[in-house]
This record gives sequence, structure tokens and C-alpha cells, in this order.
Amino acid sequence: MPPSALKPEALLRPTPRGLWCEPGDFYIDPPGPVDRAVITHGHADHARAGHGSVLATPETLAIMGERYGKDFAGRTQGLAYGETTEVNGVSVGFAPAGHVLGSAQAVLSHRGLTVVASGDYKRRRDPTCALFEPVPCDVFITEATFGLPVFRHPPDAGEIGHLLKSVAQFPDRAHLVGAYALGKAQRVIRLLREAGYDETIHVHGALERLNRLYEHFGVDLGPLAPATGSKADFAGKIVVAPPSAIADRWSRRFPDPVTAFASGWMRVRARARQRGVELPLILSDHADWDELTDTLTELRPDQVWITHGRDDALCRWAALNGLNARALHLVGYEDEDDEEMGGEADN
Repeated sequence: MPPSALKPEALLRPTPRGLWCEPGDFYIDPPGPVDRAVITHGHADHARAGHGSVLATPETLAIMGERYGKDFAGRTQGLAYGETTEVNGVSVGFAPAGHVLGSAQAVLSHRGLTVVASGDYKRRRDPTCALFEPVPCDVFITEATFGLPVFRHPPDAGEIGHLLKSVAQFPDRAHLVGAYALGKAQRVIRLLREAGYDETIHVHGALERLNRLYEHFGVDLGPLAPATGSKADFAGKIVVAPPSAIADRWSRRFPDPVTAFASGWMRVRARARQRGVELPLILSDHADWDELTDTLTELRPDQVWITHGRDDALCRWAALNGLNARALHLVGYEDEDDEEMGGEADN
């Protein structure tokens, strides 16, 4: 892109309250309440309640309303993919990030400079959300959750195939699939449908409202039912639940369950063993190493900023490939799978 007289840090810079756009006077995914917030997606480490105003995609606003109540912010403005608005003279638009329903890259343009804050993203097709769209820019702000070469996610169809093979192999056992309530659970269900599984899938109560929201936005999840009933009712069935529920007494209601966990961290078998996961499923809503490096190769921005994750290896790769990269070391953003192992998160 042609050079701009405006330095990137004059448009967007890290502060203790998050990424701050000084000329626009707003923050991107701030970890605490602010007057003006631009929210990239609905996961709790990026979308918090209590802001004076929130700009996000209609889907993300709906997710925040479902999770926090309708009064989660003083004011809200929905902005669809491809649309732009001005905030104190700064052009703000959204492009699909491919992470979860409604997830967006925030595209900021001001005085000839374009900065793209990707939030969390992945490049592979996801039947529950819009595909990532690369946006030419001067500065690309990337995550690096899986920013090590060891993290190369296998094809989704193969992982779902492992699950279905196990269901067929153990018809007397329930299969409990741990998946984060927002994004991962719906993706697992939809991938099962695409693989030809048309049986009723049982879901934990914590998933029901978000499942309905996904269906409201056109994602067909097929026949679902609450995970209630006697042990015999669940023989040979698939049950999807938050990982915390699978580690809880709740799981004892199922017959000799096969415990599965859908996460990019299942590449690390020690994590699966630590959590007693019998069937690890390597399914992530974050870019793996190849997706991260392919994205930087495709965009070739003047600068790469890394917000959270494993930044050392990605910075080194960027330097070896003629790119100027640096870590921002922002606080408040968890590696969602790390958090999900014991609480609320997603990977």
C-alpha cells in the first residue's frame, strides 16, 4: 500500500485499558468498561458488559445480549460485513474473521493509513460462520494462540470421523463431547450433520440458548434434545456439553461414557491425559501455524503486531521472511482453550 504520513501508533496503540484509537477515542476489545468499544466477537475475553457504547456486527450484539442481558451497554450499533461508519473521523469497518458466528476483523482507516485488528481468526471453512477475508493493510494485528510450528490442525472431517467410528464401535456407551458453548459446540454439531449423522444430538442446558441463536441466524443444527433421561436412554448417543460439565458429577448420569474434547490443544497428548480425555478431537477455532504464516505471507503488511499467544516463534519467522513484527503483550486475553480446560474459553 502507498506510504502514509501518519505513524501507526498515532492511530492505534496498546494501553493498560486495551488497544486505543486516539483520534477515534475508542478501544478495540477492551478488558474492562470504557466509553466507546469496538468488539470483534462474542467470546468473554473480548466482549464484556458495561461499556458506554458498543460497535459490533449484528450477530455479536445478539450474542452479547444473550449472554449479558439486553442492557449490556449504554448504546449499541450494528455494522454488517463490508459496511463502514465514521467514529470521530476514523473510518471503521468489519471483515469476516472466520472464528465464530459474527466474528470480525476491525478495519481502521485514517489519513491514508489502514490498520486491521483481526481479533481471533482461522482460515479454514467453518459451516457456522463466514469465511475469513484478507484485507490489504499497512498494519495487521494478529493473534498467535497456536504460534508454534508443532500446531498444524488436521482436517475437520477426519476428526469427526474418529468420533463417528468410536460411536459405531461402542454402541453401549454414551459419547460426551466437551466443546465451548459459543462457536465450538455449534461447529461440532454442524460438522456431524455434514458427515451424515442425522440422529438426535443431546445437549447440555448451557448450550440451548446459543444453539437457538445460531439457528436464528440460519445455521441448521438438526434434531437436538436436552441431555436428560435415564442412563439407558444415552447408549450409543452423542452428548455435547461445556468441558466443565464433563469434568463434573453431571457426567455420571451417562452409561460408561467415552469422554471426548474438541480443542486445538488436543494436539498435545499430555493435556488429554491430564484431563482424562479418552478421545481427543483436534478441532480449533484459531489459526494454526500454517494459517498464521500463510496469512502474513499473503498480506505482507508493513508491520505485524501480535496481541496474544506464542509470539516469539512468529516474530522470528516474520523477521526471517522480511516482515517487521513485534509483540504487544496485551493483558486480559486468555488462550481460550487454556481457560476452557478449567473454565470459560474456547480454542
